[in-house]
Amino acid sequence: MIILIPAYEPSQRLIHLIHDLKDRSDDEIVVVDDGSGPAYQSIFDRAASLGCTVLTHEHNKGKGAALKTGFRYILETKEASGVVTADCDGQHLPKDIIRIAEEVVQGHPKTIVLGSRKFAGKVPFRSRFGNSVTRSIFSFVSGAKIYDTQTGLRGFGAEMLPWLCRITGDRFEYEMNMLLEAVPAGCTFKEIDIDTVYLERNQSSHFHFLKDSFRVYLPIVKFSVSSLMSAFLDVLLLVLIQLFTSNLLLAVVGARVCSAVFNYAANRRFVFSTSNDVPVKSSLPRYMLLALVVMLANYGVIDFYYSTIGLSLILAKIFTETTIFLFSYWVQRKFVFVKSGRLQ
Repeated sequence: MIILIPAYEPSQRLIHLIHDLKDRSDDEIVVVDDGSGPAYQSIFDRAASLGCTVLTHEHNKGKGAALKTGFRYILETKEASGVVTADCDGQHLPKDIIRIAEEVVQGHPKTIVLGSRKFAGKVPFRSRFGNSVTRSIFSFVSGAKIYDTQTGLRGFGAEMLPWLCRITGDRFEYEMNMLLEAVPAGCTFKEIDIDTVYLERNQSSHFHFLKDSFRVYLPIVKFSVSSLMSAFLDVLLLVLIQLFTSNLLLAVVGARVCSAVFNYAANRRFVFSTSNDVPVKSSLPRYMLLALVVMLANYGVIDFYYSTIGLSLILAKIFTETTIFLFSYWVQRKFVFVKSGRLQ
């Protein structure tokens, strides 16, 4: 087992963590200096003297880039049963890091083991609020439930390393991309409760709330915007076709076909970071089948709201889209843009 620690301008807490880990286990430790600069060289020299492998970025590239540097190094040079990633600032206790490592050793295939904080006690508001929002949005768009989506304490089997190296993102968004892509890649999650530690109200964190929150939420925002734009196009075309033809079935079918083509192209090109690896010949038929199911459901539900209940056409359309919105998201991520043999 290898413990991977990305570090940018670390304090002496990194050395304390290494000492504690060395006292408790024989696991190898790889530290990635993410361009911290000469002022921090003594800390990394000390880590190397304690038996750690130290990899260095000449300039700061971001946490995601540091993690991928570590993953590539382990993949190319080490025979490891798995990898555990941990932060360098003391937020992850040695006992919890070792617990995650022990869980990975159990050999659960395609399972990401997450050290899940329960955010009890004195937790900075931005951390508590940020995780609550991210948890809700992640569950909404992926269909998977994770309590702590922002934890940096994660465990992976060695077979996941090639996949981890391919995930996009160089900064904090990399960790969110990892969770989003895990679901269509056929991975599952296992959460292990760990202590919530915030030293000095988390002032040592290099997470910039506005800038890095935008990066973290960007994949989710793109996913939602694509669907909302498609829904808007669907509503617009529905009203226009109905206005000129007075044929509800034709309006529903025409609007759905046009918006489905737009949504497929947008999702494949901009939303799913691995979707371009999925052949069109496999993803397009699956998507069109989904579009057909949604279209039929659209007609049935909208006809109920419009003809039976007597709502206006636009209001009936809004109610209908709300009813089937989550289903469409879930199917696209879980079945449409999925490549067989996904982790390899």
